[in-house]
Amino acid sequence: MSDPVFNSALAHVADHDGAKGLSIAMREISDRGMIDLRGEATSSKFKQAAKSVLGVDLPVKPRTSVSKGGITVFWLSVDQWLITCPRGDEAKLVANLTKALEGVHALAVNVSDMRAIIRLEGEHVREVLMKGSSIDFTLPEYKAGLVRRLVFAEIAALAHIVSEKPDTVDIYVFRSYADYTWKWLAATAKPGATIGLFQKAS
Repeated sequence: MSDPVFNSALAHVADHDGAKGLSIAMREISDRGMIDLRGEATSSKFKQAAKSVLGVDLPVKPRTSVSKGGITVFWLSVDQWLITCPRGDEAKLVANLTKALEGVHALAVNVSDMRAIIRLEGEHVREVLMKGSSIDFTLPEYKAGLVRRLVFAEIAALAHIVSEKPDTVDIYVFRSYADYTWKWLAATAKPGATIGLFQKAS
C-alpha cells in the first residue's frame, strides 16, 4: 500500500496564478504542521508539562504568541492554543505532549490539514486586511507577535503579524476556504484597488 501524499490547499494554483503585479506579495505557506492544544491555563502542572515538550511557556495573555526555534504557539482562548511547527514534526510533538500530559485534564490533536496559511508581505498589507474586516490594523498594539481571530471577507480566519517594516502577516483559514481567500486577496490587492490609508492611529 502506498503512503499518503500531502497536497497543499493551493497546490492547484499554478505558479501562484493571480499573485503577480499586486500591491502586496502573497504566497502559500505549506510547510507548517499544526497542533490544537487544550488545557487549563491556571494549572501549573499543565503548563509545566507543555513547556517540557515545547521549550517555551504557553502564552496566557490574549492575542499573544511565543516562538522558539521552529515552534510558535498562539493564544486562541483561555483554554486553547494553536502550535505550529515544521511539517513532519507534528506527530512526534503530539505523542510527546500526550505522554507529558498523562493524568492532566488536557488534549493535544494534530490539525495540520485543517487550515491553509497565506502569507502577505509589503507596505499595503494592513490596508488590504482592513478591506476585509472591521479591525483597525493601524492601532499601536497591532505589532509583531500579535495573533487574533476575526471575520475576514465574511469567513472565519486568524491573523498573525509575523514582522513589521515591511509588514508580514499570515492569514489562517479553513482549508475549504483557501481558494476563495486567495482569489479575494488577489482581486483586492490589485494596484487599481489601492486607496491608501489617511494616517496611522497615534
